[in-house]
Amino acid sequence: MDFSLILSGVVLGLTAGLSPGPTQMFLISQTVQHGVKEGILVAFVPLITDVPIFLLTVAVLSQFSDVAPMMGMLSLIGAAFLLYLAYGNFKITEFQGKQAGANPGSLRKGAMTNFLNPHPYMFWLLVGTPMLIKAYQTSGAIVAGSFLIGFYSCLIGMLAAIAGIVGKSRTFLKGKIYIYTLRCLGGLLVIFALRFVRESLRFFGVL
Repeated sequence: MDFSLILSGVVLGLTAGLSPGPTQMFLISQTVQHGVKEGILVAFVPLITDVPIFLLTVAVLSQFSDVAPMMGMLSLIGAAFLLYLAYGNFKITEFQGKQAGANPGSLRKGAMTNFLNPHPYMFWLLVGTPMLIKAYQTSGAIVAGSFLIGFYSCLIGMLAAIAGIVGKSRTFLKGKIYIYTLRCLGGLLVIFALRFVRESLRFFGVL
């Protein structure tokens, strides 16, 4: 059994979980606004989105030699959605706490954030799929499955840990601190939106 491939899954999962990105910022924002439970729901979003993303990536690769236009359009739509999420943060003017009967829509918004993020597509296109194929061809289905288990266990575990840490500090986030925190997170979402626009222009060959 090739343990190096399994270790690669673990390292990639930890790296993805720790790397700042739109999904991580949204997770923190939901945790601050609605509590740890909603943040943990966002942590499980990759399990929902990655299978369709993987299948779509394979389908596009089998039909088109140039995926740049699709990635460019995806980046633009993703930028617009991130700006929409950022606007939601900016318009909050007081601590809301947990609202009974309110539906934060964490899974739905988190899934949209991940679906419209070009990075998961690039990961499966350039890294994930080649490593998965290598694991299957050289060591069989068990190692390939172990690669996936290691990757997602560490990715989801790291994101859930971040939600837990943010949730612990949530009791101190009241008044102006709460508002400033959400606006900072909104600002970070705007930055990621601008990065998506830049990536879109690169995919279209403008930059």
